[in-house]
Amino acid sequence: MNTGSNDQGEAVGAATQKDGENEVHEVLGTTVTEEGLGSKAPAFIQARRALHLSWQVGVFIVGLAVVIAGIIMLPLPGPGWVVIFGGMAIWATEFVWAQLVMRWTKRKLTEAAQRALDPKVRRRNIILTSIGLVIIGVLLGIYLWKFGFTMPWKIDE
Repeated sequence: MNTGSNDQGEAVGAATQKDGENEVHEVLGTTVTEEGLGSKAPAFIQARRALHLSWQVGVFIVGLAVVIAGIIMLPLPGPGWVVIFGGMAIWATEFVWAQLVMRWTKRKLTEAAQRALDPKVRRRNIILTSIGLVIIGVLLGIYLWKFGFTMPWKIDE
């Protein structure tokens, strides 16, 4: 972990201690482990409490704006969920709770992808898709048989 110091074991505004196998750093009141949790702000920002707090407020406001834009995009045209996860990624650059939510989300997405690649699930999905396509084809055939191939709106008027 880059702590803004050139010497091994020395950190700017930080205290280091061992917690089992992981090294735990206390950086300006934020506990950071070697697992990658904690602030990703540059060291000169983390070294000054007021600057770090204003940095966190700025990151929170930008992330909140992106998440709100994503929520607005859910019923409207646009990539709502992608934008929401983008806002969460912005928050995860600074806040441990957002990093934990992102880890949980990535783990669940990986599990869902593994389940989707399971041969039994793929076979079931292919069968259900085939049945759905047959039903749509039959309904389309009934519509064409009953009404013919005329559009329901009148273009020439």
